[in-house]
Amino acid sequence: MAARKKTAAKKVPTSDMIISKSRTKATAKTCNVASDFYAALDAKVKEIIRSAEKRALDNKRKTLRPFDL
Repeated sequence: MAARKKTAAKKVPTSDMIISKSRTKATAKTCNVASDFYAALDAKVKEIIRSAEKRALDNKRKTLRPFDL
């Protein structure tokens, strides 16, 4: 019987990530971090930034401010 291959999760190249894996892992003090968590976190951060950019542009600004979050 042929051995089944594990389906690899879609990996985001580390160079394209905004977040730092080591800092994320260090921040999660009581839990382990699954390898696919980093890509999901990175996608969420990018989504938040896009939303903040939209808010700033809607308010006729080109600078992101904390209240855009």
